Amino acid sequence: MYLKRTNPGMYYLQRTLFYLLVIVITLYLLLPFGWAVLTSFRRATDLFLPPLQFAFAPTTLDNYTQVFANASFRRGLFFSTIVAVGAVAVSLLFGSFAAYALGRFRFRGKQFIMYIILAVSVFPQIAVLGGLFTLITRFNLFDNPIGLMVSYLIFTIPFTVWVLTSFVRDIPGELEEAALVDGASPLQTLFKVLFPVMMPALVTTGLLAFINAWNEYLFALTFMSTNRTVPVVIANYSGASQFDQPWGPIMAASIVVTIPLITLVLIFQRNIVSGLTAGAVKG
Repeated sequence: MYLKRTNPGMYYLQRTLFYLLVIVITLYLLLPFGWAVLTSFRRATDLFLPPLQFAFAPTTLDNYTQVFANASFRRGLFFSTIVAVGAVAVSLLFGSFAAYALGRFRFRGKQFIMYIILAVSVFPQIAVLGGLFTLITRFNLFDNPIGLMVSYLIFTIPFTVWVLTSFVRDIPGELEEAALVDGASPLQTLFKVLFPVMMPALVTTGLLAFINAWNEYLFALTFMSTNRTVPVVIANYSGASQFDQPWGPIMAASIVVTIPLITLVLIFQRNIVSGLTAGAVKG
């Protein structure tokens, strides 16, 4: 406001440049997704048109019809939902208990455990692929959604524990003390007092873990041969011949897979913001 009073021209120039930068960044982020949406509504012959003609070409739903008529894609949606939901549920259950212990109790080696969790969460997937494959085949879990879900826990549980631990530390201890004075057990305190307070963090970590499990490709490609998840099904999409690349159905399948994630983000956006900003400012 001081700049506006002293030099109005410079003030409006800065605001113009700021909004111009916002527009450029927005277009840069949304243009690939918008182009994918356009491609999903275009015929195969329209893909070779110039960009302007392609943007205004006739709309068709044949790609979406072809995608939903594909039995492999429907099975992929089913298995992706089972594996992602199962991995998130197990991660939140065990992660909540671990975060409660790490955030509330003092014991020897707690800091070392936190460092181990952080190290595991940033470990590359390819480094543990061989060992996981040996374990999954040894326990006869190959091509089994349970085996894939267990493999996802390697990166969903550490992430969940790390985020929830920092959130538990910021919960006022008076809430827990009041529940204990009223006769509640530690488990009752956790489920009836702390869990409702932790709901924004649980929603945030659960949603981010769900997105990671839903979009995961390497483990799904390695550990599943017939019961494949959606990313593997889309990657193996083939046309009528070896020279045909069905970009329209591929983009339609990608849009269908993205819609649930966008819907979840829109539904829980308030919880996500609260969970991400919790503990950022201390009074």
